Amino acid sequence: MVARIYKTSKTAMQSGTGNADQWFLEFDQNDYKPIDQVMSWIGSSDTTSQIRLKFATKEEATQYAKTNNLLFFIDVGSEKKMNVRKNGYGDNFSYDRKRPWTH
Repeated sequence: MVARIYKTSKTAMQSGTGNADQWFLEFDQNDYKPIDQVMSWIGSSDTTSQIRLKFATKEEATQYAKTNNLLFFIDVGSEKKMNVRKNGYGDNFSYDRKRPWTH
């Protein structure tokens, strides 16, 4: 069984990086998933595809995989730097504004 350790990225729906610092361990899904003839549902007897373990750091996730004798690989991905502009939209709501904000 091969596990994948990866870090989540920020969601496309919001500009913040709220839950983007979590590390996850998931198992690869490489089994055949048959289609039911009557209902046309896709089924599987592999329950490891439903497991997703959350860790605070990459070291914790790799330590868990090593202690449980799991083959794993680390998916680093690409990390994008936050673009925080001076006098941007967030400064409209700053407490130390010099003049009041109007429409």
